[in-house]
Amino acid sequence: MYLKVAIASGKGGTGKTTLATNLASLLSKRYRTVLADLDVEEPDSGLFIKGSLLKEEARYKLVPEWDEKKCTLCGICQEVCNFNAVMQMAGEILVFPQLCHSCHACSELCPESALPMKKQKIGTISHFRNGKMEFTESRLDVGQEQAVPLISQSLKYLEKTFSDAEFILFDSPPGTSCPVIEVARKSDFVILVTEPTPFGLHDLKLAVDTMKEIRKRFAVVVNRSGSGNDEVYKYCRDENIAVIASIPDNRKIAELYARGELLHEKIPELKECLENILEYLVEGKEGGWF
Repeated sequence: MYLKVAIASGKGGTGKTTLATNLASLLSKRYRTVLADLDVEEPDSGLFIKGSLLKEEARYKLVPEWDEKKCTLCGICQEVCNFNAVMQMAGEILVFPQLCHSCHACSELCPESALPMKKQKIGTISHFRNGKMEFTESRLDVGQEQAVPLISQSLKYLEKTFSDAEFILFDSPPGTSCPVIEVARKSDFVILVTEPTPFGLHDLKLAVDTMKEIRKRFAVVVNRSGSGNDEVYKYCRDENIAVIASIPDNRKIAELYARGELLHEKIPELKECLENILEYLVEGKEGGWF
């Protein structure tokens, strides 16, 4: 049985993708590993993980389409839509696909079947292979405003396709809103990446509160350690939160990252941090305490 680990952060720019790509690369040398970039609005793991494309699939959601000939303008569709995606005007029904959550309420409850559900493309899922690592990238189409439907479909694809994997790493969306919650709630364990700055601490607290709210086990990795202050460490001690690695602030890391290179084979300090994380994950997987 595989272990699903989400790499998340309360804010963007903390090093989430750096950790996800390098940890996946290291894991793949010993275990059947999958890296899934689920930051669908701006996926960038592919900048560091190069591979051969095996498959690319378009993904869709269902939205209602008004059939003027059948409609009697009874107004039920507007009443039952909780997302304001359907609105009745003087002599027509307006549908706003960007607001639609594909709940089917308007379509199913329309007495005249005047709102049939139609497919609308929302993005693509691409499947690559890099040596022993499987890599998937989910990318939302320009103009689409909801990330969760594509994330949900991506998670189903992973579950169906990689049943023989040992580790599946999710490069999660940043923040604490619906997209990251969708990823975290389907994970066995969450690694929260932060930085030792006032902004990092502020957003780490939001992420911690989110994980506690959805009752998800988690630990913290501090990136760019030594560049700020010790408040993040103090907070984690006070809250009894495990800090499983501290990645040092290192100019060479930034230089390699800027060139789109993986780091763990060139930065010994970083590889040591990744080994500590790997050991923590393996112990949790084998011990069954995730």
